[in-house]
Amino acid sequence: MKTENLIEKAKDARKLSYSPYSKFAVGAALLCKDGQVIAGANIENASYPLCICAERNALYSAMLRGYKKSDFLALAIVADTPEACAPCGACRQVISELFPKEGEIIMANLKGAVVKSNIAKLLPFAFSEEDLK
Repeated sequence: MKTENLIEKAKDARKLSYSPYSKFAVGAALLCKDGQVIAGANIENASYPLCICAERNALYSAMLRGYKKSDFLALAIVADTPEACAPCGACRQVISELFPKEGEIIMANLKGAVVKSNIAKLLPFAFSEEDLK
């Protein structure tokens, strides 16, 4: 799937955001090896710690459908930001465990900015299962 198509899927997911408090709608689209695209959007709650980001929403939804880390190819993230929207720290930590280290992370905004990276570059010293031993 082309980068532009995955970004469009993330934009569509963004429309499903429930963000009445921050007014900061984020969409994510997770591309799986079988061609399936799993959408995610941020969902807020009046009790702020109970909110979930779009990236985690997409990854968790995919895992609940039986997908594994090895099934993921790319993750697109879109928000109405001045520059391409990067994942927050919590999402970077989750991505570091549930998404392939060299999998493509496509960060975009509504104005056409696009930055491609991977979690190894975005979180080079991630806390991992190795740290628990």
